[in-house]
Amino acid sequence: MKYGTLGNTGLIVSQLCLGTMTFGGASGVYEHIGNVDQAGANELVKAAVDGGVNFFDTADVYSAGESEATLGRALRELGVPRHEYVLATKVYSRTGPGRNDVGASRGHVMDAVEASLRRLGTDHIDLYQVHAHDAVTPLEETLRALDDLVRQGKVRYVGVSNWQAWRIAKALGITQRLGLAPLNTVQAYYSVAGRDVEREILPLLREEGLGMLVWSPLAGGLLSGKFSRDNQSPEGARRSGFDFPVVDKDRAWDVLDVLGPIAEAHGCSPARIALAWLLTRPAVTSVLVGARRLSQLEDNLAAVDVELTEDEVQRLDAVSELPPEYPGWMLGTQGADRWGPVDLWKDRMPAVS
Repeated sequence: MKYGTLGNTGLIVSQLCLGTMTFGGASGVYEHIGNVDQAGANELVKAAVDGGVNFFDTADVYSAGESEATLGRALRELGVPRHEYVLATKVYSRTGPGRNDVGASRGHVMDAVEASLRRLGTDHIDLYQVHAHDAVTPLEETLRALDDLVRQGKVRYVGVSNWQAWRIAKALGITQRLGLAPLNTVQAYYSVAGRDVEREILPLLREEGLGMLVWSPLAGGLLSGKFSRDNQSPEGARRSGFDFPVVDKDRAWDVLDVLGPIAEAHGCSPARIALAWLLTRPAVTSVLVGARRLSQLEDNLAAVDVELTEDEVQRLDAVSELPPEYPGWMLGTQGADRWGPVDLWKDRMPAVS
């Protein structure tokens, strides 16, 4: 396993993080995602720890809180010392029938963190993330609530998930102006089949030094090796019953056409190559891998040992490249006269001497 810092912090986390959306099981959407019981969760957590993973991610909404409870119990039953793992969870989604049982208001954040601490069986959460954009609550209210939790010691670092770049930038400005606990991470969807974050979010994270946590790195299983241009709905595949996240399928089939031969050359699964590609991306701190079976997790963990050649990375970059979009193409056109060719998400502007 390889490790790095969580954004601009001194906290060390593994490059792969065990995502536990599959833990607990429930009706509705989570029925398609997991149903991993306690024994299965213990097996997966042990394999992750044995593989060097020290980072675990969950959310209060996963299986109506059962994911948190199952993860916390697994870590305790396996006897993993609390100081040896980094625990991340999230707040925002609906946790009850009441009008205030959802969102990022001070009231819901304060109630939700207590419930998460109880389910996880711990006295602190290492990384507490706002799971979505709350269009109702003033941003300053949310950020002050998070700052209070850090000051109380219930939370050590804070982050957000699924936010627009402008909102992240606004939050950074508010925390700096008011001296509040800074945002440390952004959790976002990113895969070789879905590179939208490269337009605005990744450049912002690199500029501000925030860490990026990647969810659904296999595009909901589309890059697992089960799907292909000729088999677009394989029986038993999770994505066949729950077509998420949103992906440009035509581009995805082209990606898989390139991914397959590279995987064959390395003697491994396409999933492992897709994860290895992500680990080459700037600003990526940790990639969340979820599993229902031990064999899936073992295959994913092996991605850290894959060394892609420069040619293989370039081939995957080329086939998955985003189409030009304004203002990106205009920035590149106008910037070339001043700086020369600039890759807006990969390169930093040079200093003026």
